[in-house]
Amino acid sequence: MNGVLERTLGILELLSQHGEGMELAAIADQLNIPRSAVHRLLADLVRLGYVRQARGHGDYLLTTKLVSMGLSYLSNSGIVDIAQPLLNRLAEVSGELVRLSVVDGERLTWVARAQGARQGLRYDPDMGSDARLSCSSSGWAWMSTMSDDAALALVAKQGIGMPEQFGPAAPTTLQAVLEAVHATRERGYSMTTDTYSLGLSAMSAPVRFQGQPAIGVITIAGPTVRFTQERMLALAPELLSTASQLAAASGASPFFNLTAETGGTPAADGRKPIYAV
Repeated sequence: MNGVLERTLGILELLSQHGEGMELAAIADQLNIPRSAVHRLLADLVRLGYVRQARGHGDYLLTTKLVSMGLSYLSNSGIVDIAQPLLNRLAEVSGELVRLSVVDGERLTWVARAQGARQGLRYDPDMGSDARLSCSSSGWAWMSTMSDDAALALVAKQGIGMPEQFGPAAPTTLQAVLEAVHATRERGYSMTTDTYSLGLSAMSAPVRFQGQPAIGVITIAGPTVRFTQERMLALAPELLSTASQLAAASGASPFFNLTAETGGTPAADGRKPIYAV
């Protein structure tokens, strides 16, 4: 890893995956950077307020400064203001967790959520992480809006989610991923069980204007014991309706407009563009 900027971003990304903190030596070893260089970069990050050093054992941790910047950006972009009422309603109807992810170049990142479960089992992951495209319902939904070649290129670049890392039903080959994408494209929304995580079911629909690339994905997720296939099929009309409403309302968000103009992926060749599904 060469270059000060590349090394600095590498440290920040690595620390974001280790909330408990990491020792300097471990950071240097994982990033293959000399320890002296890591020490200088960490000192600068501490001085600027992006990293802090835990008292007593010397581990380095991220501060909330990056999180604050991200939340400020989302607030100013209008994404949450537009999406939250729709997410809240879908969460109330479904009784499960509802999330919105947005397309950002070659990534699909969760940025907003609404929790419908008030008691019992709840699925409530951290926001701000990127979806593993090969085994997440949101990934399948997004890739169903693009050509097979474009979808496979994204999966190949990110890597396939293996069962030992994700769920036991996670696809382990590019062909298996493509079959899941084809089924999603035919249905208009994705359905997964035990792919992203054991005991988790989810369904997703892309948010898109007619004839335009997807700008985001709406997902409903919950424990498999409660969020069964029958329940997902029953909620499909509500999911598709919410995706359609969000697509219609998203013109008020400069972020969504920019995503539609610059961050999309071409629709599959020979397919008629669809609206919000």
